[in-house]
Amino acid sequence: MPLHTDARQSGEPTEFNVNPLYVRLAHEPVPRHSLPMESMLPGTAAQVVRDELLLDGNARLNLATFVTTWMEPQAQLLMTDCLAKNMIDKDEYPQTAELESRCVNILADLWHAPVGMSATGCSTTGSSEACMLAGMALLWRWRERRTAAKAATDRRSASSHPTAPPSASSHPTAPPSASSHPTAPPNLVMGTNVQVCWEKFCRYWQVEPRMVPMVPGRYHLTGPEAAARCDENTIGVVAILGSTMDGSYEPVGEINAELDRLAAGGGPDVPIHVDGASGGFVAPFLQPDLEWDFRVPRVASINASGHKYGLVYPGVGWVVWREAAALPEDLVFKVNYLGGQMPTFALNFSRPGAQVAAQYYNFLRLGYPGYQRVHQTCQDVAVHMSGRIAKMGPFELISEGRELPVFAFKIADPAASYTVFDLTERLRSRGWLVPAYTFPADLTDTAVIRVVIRNGFSWDLSDAFLADLDQHWRTLAAHPSDCAPLFPEGKRQSFAH
Repeated sequence: MPLHTDARQSGEPTEFNVNPLYVRLAHEPVPRHSLPMESMLPGTAAQVVRDELLLDGNARLNLATFVTTWMEPQAQLLMTDCLAKNMIDKDEYPQTAELESRCVNILADLWHAPVGMSATGCSTTGSSEACMLAGMALLWRWRERRTAAKAATDRRSASSHPTAPPSASSHPTAPPSASSHPTAPPNLVMGTNVQVCWEKFCRYWQVEPRMVPMVPGRYHLTGPEAAARCDENTIGVVAILGSTMDGSYEPVGEINAELDRLAAGGGPDVPIHVDGASGGFVAPFLQPDLEWDFRVPRVASINASGHKYGLVYPGVGWVVWREAAALPEDLVFKVNYLGGQMPTFALNFSRPGAQVAAQYYNFLRLGYPGYQRVHQTCQDVAVHMSGRIAKMGPFELISEGRELPVFAFKIADPAASYTVFDLTERLRSRGWLVPAYTFPADLTDTAVIRVVIRNGFSWDLSDAFLADLDQHWRTLAAHPSDCAPLFPEGKRQSFAH
């Protein structure tokens, strides 16, 4: 969550006035940053908040977010019914816990978890928490492997060097060998295109992030690049199924094959975690023959966002492990549940059960063919838009939307008199919320616009967007002006959502 500072020293007004029609008195100023000294009517309070929210963008025209911005009225009513249910209280709300269990099983089946290996998983507040949990499991398993390896080394050393009988003479204690020194820190291999939650995980749990940079023509992690950065201290490789930069899939099968070759040559045995925040709910329906999930032997765990292409309002995420052994027992807590014990694994505590109920509703409501139709329509719209943009003249596509229904494009001429930032500012005047950003390190001179197509964004809206884009680039090209640099020197940054 963003951090907020003390507003008392900001110099901004400390009160605001309420429309006299809302209240009994003509003038009732309301403090901004402290509690009012008097209560107000519920309608007044609601209207004050609504007035503030008028300044937010229109969620349906938000082409920046991956998060669901429309659900059916029946689903919204169901969520309202469940808002008061605390997801953590399994004993008081056992059927909500049962729905969570069913969702985990549905996802394990969708992601081809091997039968008989006791796949296990849980819901979370979103993919960021799910990634944290998966990362912790990788870190704990790495510690277990290191402990086991050290024990085996000590046994071999003891058997080859029997303890000598005590000597009568006294000698200074020899310095410890290099092997007894603390090991190098654990590391995690991933591309620089990962979502910021992985950088947070590495910082919070003191794991070295081994980032594979993007280069022209390669905008995500590949198998050879991943394997080249692995060693005995690598806890895992993160493969992104649907990069937030351009919507492309990282080649999980290729990464698996390269890690197999590494292990066969005497290198470390490294597991894979698939961050399927978006693609985990897209690939099973649009690319069913693509092997990225538990069909790939090294994939130990997968996360996905129910509130993205799972089509649920925020926030709900999911994480599933291939087998029970992939989730170390030390990380699991037992809670009292109907007179028994239920295992739990989470970083948070209280949260509403509404999103879990809505996820189960969507599974029942849509089924496999429903999800397939929704996502196919999104992809058709994305490919239609990217194709039209490619033909407009000044733009070059980075991706087309043929994996995730997401595409990115840049201005082809680096000497153009306008930037992608100028374009998005003009589009905002029509209500379109479209992100423009530079790529991460080594590609910070590449600035793109990214478009995310979600359920509810119609063909008609897509044509309206294309018409506005075409009008605005032509206006900017016809009225050139000196453009400021993309970012002040030394302050370039990449998109992190």
